[in-house]
Formats: sequence, structure tokens, C-alpha cells
Amino acid sequence: MIHKLSLRMPPETAADPEAIRKAAAQHVPCDLSDINAVRIDRRSLDARGTTPKFELMVSVYCGQAPPDPCPPKVYPQIKSKQRVVIVGAGPAGLFAALRLIEHNICPVILERGKDVRSRRFDLKAINVQGICDPDSNYCFGEGGAGTYSDGKLYTRSTKRGKIDDILSVLVRHGAARDILIDTHAHIGSNRLPRIIAAIRQTILDSNGEIHFNSRVTGLMISQTGITGVRTPDKEVAADAVILATGHSARDIYGLLKENGISLESKPFAVGVRIEHPQALINSIQYGRNAKNPHLPTASYRLACQVNGAGVYSFCMCPGGMLVPAATAPGELVLNGMSNSARNLPHANAGIVVTVDKPLWENHKNKGPLAGLLFQQALETRAYAAGGKTMAAPAQRLTDFLADKPSMSLPHTSYLPGAVSFPVRQVLGGFITHALKDGFKQFDRKMRGFITSEALVLAVESRTSSPVRIPRDPGTRMHPQLSGLFPAGEGSGYSGGIVSSALDGQLSADAAAGFLGAG
Repeated sequence: MIHKLSLRMPPETAADPEAIRKAAAQHVPCDLSDINAVRIDRRSLDARGTTPKFELMVSVYCGQAPPDPCPPKVYPQIKSKQRVVIVGAGPAGLFAALRLIEHNICPVILERGKDVRSRRFDLKAINVQGICDPDSNYCFGEGGAGTYSDGKLYTRSTKRGKIDDILSVLVRHGAARDILIDTHAHIGSNRLPRIIAAIRQTILDSNGEIHFNSRVTGLMISQTGITGVRTPDKEVAADAVILATGHSARDIYGLLKENGISLESKPFAVGVRIEHPQALINSIQYGRNAKNPHLPTASYRLACQVNGAGVYSFCMCPGGMLVPAATAPGELVLNGMSNSARNLPHANAGIVVTVDKPLWENHKNKGPLAGLLFQQALETRAYAAGGKTMAAPAQRLTDFLADKPSMSLPHTSYLPGAVSFPVRQVLGGFITHALKDGFKQFDRKMRGFITSEALVLAVESRTSSPVRIPRDPGTRMHPQLSGLFPAGEGSGYSGGIVSSALDGQLSADAAAGFLGAG
């Protein structure tokens, strides 16, 4: 017999299997000795009030053994001659490839960057020497941007597919089983490379193909639709193409535009990264319990409206560090990442403002790429403000609010360093005003958020794609080009690891249906 229970337990015992078993035994009609197992189905932290508690949804198995929540899965050997090119090896591309294998269709992944291990040397170059390789960086390369941004696994896109299926794939390839139960699960940037490499091996073992250093520079188009793609050194024929390039592949948008393939502008968000001492965030969120070693490193999620524009926290990284996420020389872009332990001394998050068409007027003659050009202009201004290096223009938060220069800056986790500069000159008036008002509202929700210990750094501009690649809601194909399936963040239809992976799976299903294998 299986009994479903909800338990509230203090942090000191919420991770103790025997304590959980004893607590569950008090609520089921069987003796402790008759309980075969107590499985946690969902775990979340309620830090409200003076005594934080973990809320556990559990299944108690009396007189029977529990099934494996994540049984092994064997992917078949591909026997079909049908081939689908997948452009990009981020979450959308990798999960599309796994799904195509299940349909007995050969995925051919073309990744402009390097494999996840080789990619590390280019990350060191951009951090230490300020050298940005436009094909291998924090955004481009095996695993995409998600590999080096904490590995957060929650999404609001619960109606778009089975999230548990995505999480199970990650567990089978090396992720901790805790991600199956935690409400705000994460993997950590130190663990993700190994998982990505394991997924690659699964694809190769099933006779799929993965080609690194293979940037797509052209499309092969016939009267019937797309027939493949071109790289600098070869043509790759395909029965269909899944475009899963991520939100930073600006050259792909240009390539589509050159071929007369329609694009659409879409709202996105830009702003700054803010960095606090993690101990301060712990104190604000946990109060007198801030030093309890059984509590997770504290995080936050904040949002408000300022004159009709959304201002919100984005990609909050507790116990993390800031990294340079530019994808071309002459740009400065900031992002955040955390390792699995989240034990570094700083907390950082993007604080961003929704950007819509009124701000694009300077680029109105550029049509659907106007937002992209607006985004790019911010990044080039930030680069110039930092001294034309990867150093970030920055102010103390109190100085940013007071429109005064910072005579000194607090220590930052950002390895290229920060230079004192009026951040308003990078962002412009509208974004600056919205951020100022937003920070004041956030301080009312989290007393102590505004402090001279907090550092504001520019610019956080890659929250999502400023461009959407249209697709038919039914077929998921581009309405102008048969066989082209836009997917993931670069298509403008998802954001984050889980929603991008789901979008990749659904696009693979659609491609299989198009080829008669659905």
C-alpha cells in the first residue's frame, strides 16, 4: 500500500532518512517496521516567519517496494537513412537529437564551438586575457550558454511537455537525483560539463553525428524547401533542419534575412548585474537563522512594475560569480554562474527592464533586427566604458541611485575586474530610471537590499532573444520554408535549460512527423 503525505520538518532533520521515516510513521496505519521505504516526491523550503521548515511531499510504501523513479533507458541504434541537421548543441539541440534517435532518425548536430572540455581554454582566455573567440565562449560551444550559468532547472512552461522527462535524462547522464524532487533544482556549472559529455556519448553510441567547429554560413534551399546547410568547408544535406542556435547567434538572423526568410522583433530585457555579499542576502532572507548550516544558500526572486515596464531579477546565482559572456570582440556582456555547492562569498543577479519597440526608434529602419541592434549598441558602449577591455563599468548601488561617481568599489567576483564609471551613460535614461525605481521597491520587499556593499555592473543584455523566428503553431515549421524547424531560445520561443530542452523535443517530434516517422 502507498500513502501520500505532506510533512513539515526543520532543516536539521529534513535530510535525515531515518528521521523522515519516523515522522511518516506517525501518519500511516502501519508500524515503523512495516514501512519498506519513504520516498520524497517534492521538497521545498518555507523560510517565512522565524522558523524555516522544509515541506516534503512523500510516498510511504508499506508492504511493497518502491519502483525506480528513474529507470535506465536504452537508446536504439539508428537504422534509418533519414537525417535531420540540428544547428546548435545547446539544450534544445541535444534533447532534439535524443528524441530523433527514439524516432529512428539520424541527428546530425553542427556546433560552431568546441567540445565542452576544449571550450574551457577559451573561457580562460576571455577571463584572463580579455580575448573573445566568436565561436567558443560562454554562449557558444557544446552545451550552450546553460553549461556555464548555474544549471537552474525550473520553468513556468509546465504545459509544454513533461518536465520530469527532461530531469530524468539529466539524472541518467550523471546529475544528482535531488533534481527530481527539489522545487528550485540546479546542477551547478562544475557538474554540467560531465553531464553534457555523457549526453554526447549517448548520441554517438546510437550512430548520431556531432560536428564541432562547424559554423553554419549558408542554407541549401530548393523549390520544395530546405535541403541542408553549408559550413565554410562543406555542404551537409538533410531531410529537415532544426535551428537551435541560442539567443546570441546574431549571424544566423542575418543569414535568414539575406535569404528572404521572415523574422519578427520581440520584447526582451536589459539592465545590469548586481552583486551583494552572500552573507547579507542570507541575513535578509533567513534573519536569525542566517548561519544555520542546514539551510541552503539564500536566493531571491523580485519583480515590480515601473511606468508600465517590468523590472525583475533574472538568473539569480547564490554563492556564485560573474563572468564575461560576450560573443564578439568589442562587446561587453555580463552573466552569472554558480557551482553545485553555491559556496562562494558573493550573490549576483541580473536586474533588468523590459524593452519594447519605443526604445528602438534609432534603429526603426532595420525592421525585425532593430531590437538586436539596440542590444548590441548597449554592449559596445559598455565595452568602451570599461576601457575597451573586459573590465566592467560599475558603481556602488547607493552611488548609482544618487547619480554620483564611486570613489572606490567593493570586491567583485568578476575576474576581469570592474572600473568606476557612471552606469547611466551606458544604459540611457529610460532604463536607468526604471532600475532606480525598481531597486527602491525591492528594498521595501527585502530590507537591506540597498547598500553601499552592493555593486552594480553593466551590462546584462542577453536575457532572451530580441528576435523571433516565426513558425506555424501546428507544424512548428517556418511558414515560408518547408522542413525548417526553429527551436529553443534562439527561435524566441523558450528561455532556460528546461523550456529549451522541451522545445527541442517537440521540434524533433514535429520533424519526425514531417518525415513520416512520427
